[in-house]
Amino acid sequence: MRLVTKKAPLRRMLRWVQHVLFACAVLLLGYYGFVLVDTWVFQRQQGRDLERLLHTDRATSTRTTQAGPPLAPEGPPTVAAGGLIGRMEIPRLGLSMVVAEGIDGRTLRRAIGHIPGTALPGQLGNVGIAGHRDTFFRPLEDIHVDDIIEITTPWGEYRYRVVSSRVVSPDDVAVLNPTSNEVLTLVTCHPFYFVGPAPNRFIVRAERVSG
Repeated sequence: MRLVTKKAPLRRMLRWVQHVLFACAVLLLGYYGFVLVDTWVFQRQQGRDLERLLHTDRATSTRTTQAGPPLAPEGPPTVAAGGLIGRMEIPRLGLSMVVAEGIDGRTLRRAIGHIPGTALPGQLGNVGIAGHRDTFFRPLEDIHVDDIIEITTPWGEYRYRVVSSRVVSPDDVAVLNPTSNEVLTLVTCHPFYFVGPAPNRFIVRAERVSG
């Protein structure tokens, strides 16, 4: 006696699975495209805003100099969450990106983030900046001692020289402790090519260059 297997339900199920997988792929590609465009627009817009602020500040400084002795700088202001801090560049790595206030998911998707509670550029203390290892901070795997890091803000321009880099555990928050001098600490996940949540943190420490 021959057994007859009905293949139609199996074919329908496979076709349904194919449609679901195709729809998921389209949705993921769409989201990835949205993230890329949103990041590009944010970086471009914030970069234009920074240039406008710098141009206004230079024009004001020129008028003040012509009119009389310059006023003392006001120093770093209070920046709202998600607000513009400035632009960070590492010339040797060809790295240039906007720095925003905060380290929430949306901010770190669009920029690198100033860690709340740490000093701002131009203040005494430890300036903490975080970024994702698979986007903005991927080039940090090639950072060298003595590399120069430049941070341009509406209230001043600051240069730092890299003095060390190391790998620490996520619990080692001492890397962000306040300091008595002006230092910069960059934080990202490590290893750089780890699949899934990375187990460690990669820390770059730099010191302010006078003048």
